[in-house]
Amino acid sequence: MTAGAAPQPRLAMVAGEASGDLLGGLLLGGLRQRWPDLLAQGIGGPQMLARGFESWWPQERLAVSGYVEALRHYRALSAIRSQLAQRLIGAPPQAFIGIDAPDFNLGLEARLKAAGIKTIHFVSPSIWAWRGRRIEQIGRATDLVLCIFPFEPALYARHGIAAAYVGHPLADVIPLDVPRAQARAQLGLGDADTVVALLPGSRAAEVRYIAPRLLQAAALMHERRPGLRFVLPTAPGMRAPLQAMLDDRPGAPSIELLDGQSHAALAACDVALLASGTATLEAALFKCPMVIAYVMHPVNWQLMKRMRYQPWVGLPNILLEEFVVPEFLQSEASGANLAQAGLAWLDDPARAQALRDRFRGLHERLRCNTAQAATEAIGRVLAR
Repeated sequence: MTAGAAPQPRLAMVAGEASGDLLGGLLLGGLRQRWPDLLAQGIGGPQMLARGFESWWPQERLAVSGYVEALRHYRALSAIRSQLAQRLIGAPPQAFIGIDAPDFNLGLEARLKAAGIKTIHFVSPSIWAWRGRRIEQIGRATDLVLCIFPFEPALYARHGIAAAYVGHPLADVIPLDVPRAQARAQLGLGDADTVVALLPGSRAAEVRYIAPRLLQAAALMHERRPGLRFVLPTAPGMRAPLQAMLDDRPGAPSIELLDGQSHAALAACDVALLASGTATLEAALFKCPMVIAYVMHPVNWQLMKRMRYQPWVGLPNILLEEFVVPEFLQSEASGANLAQAGLAWLDDPARAQALRDRFRGLHERLRCNTAQAATEAIGRVLAR
């Protein structure tokens, strides 16, 4: 380091699943522009590793879904969190950044903050949608919340919690004009093909509960339109269980499993059937007509539905404050319902184009150069 140069910080980070890894990778890109020799350690996935991140545990160890899954893995998760806290308190970083995964990260952040380590949470938990009382825990755990939706900082300001709107990083990465031809060439699809993307989620529980519904929907859609092409991007570690599901369905339509490449699939497709979550926002940014499904353990569902504040669960519907795309939850997420809704988009090109136009407006609102804005906010915390 040259004389007078700003010190290169050591930051600890935890991203708990594929969507968090994507956000973490984008954030690291911005951080390294400011601090090229940044040392970043903790728990992350392939996107973060590609940007020089040092992961002490495999990210897949944290990728659990819902209360039942969390209870099943509680001891293992608790042990990882305890060991990580001890390691960081023993050798404190300049700051800890928890990337999503609030059930794991907020408890860890609270312990680190109590030990004098600055803590930042990247991506506000959906306190505006459910579990609003969690804001008290967030206040105890964090020095700063980085918000990706413009209405969120005002919620924290009412509770005296520091928060900064940094835009959504995916809105910067995903081009306004969809690279459809390029994506189709990448996936070996023809310009004239009608393509359906199936995205059952990145976690094992999501794949177990949701993928069979999507595969059934694909079979029904294929019966109506035998020429359809189906692509299914797989998250890390999920290819084998998905291949086993396909092998158990003799006579089902051909479905091409992709290793990752979810963005290419969304750019290339005419309609997507997908699990609720970050993928729905990605689909919206790719101007993709979609049908949202979510299925979870019945106990999780009974707990979750009592804590909802809004009629929507999909991010495109929440952000646009209406049902612009259909949602099917639990028993309603049948193959028949999903297939019918998916075919309805294909049968009504004018409706699909109107949706693409609305998604473009949403995309423009969420573009803020998130990596730079988040890096500047993190720099202000480090300078305190």
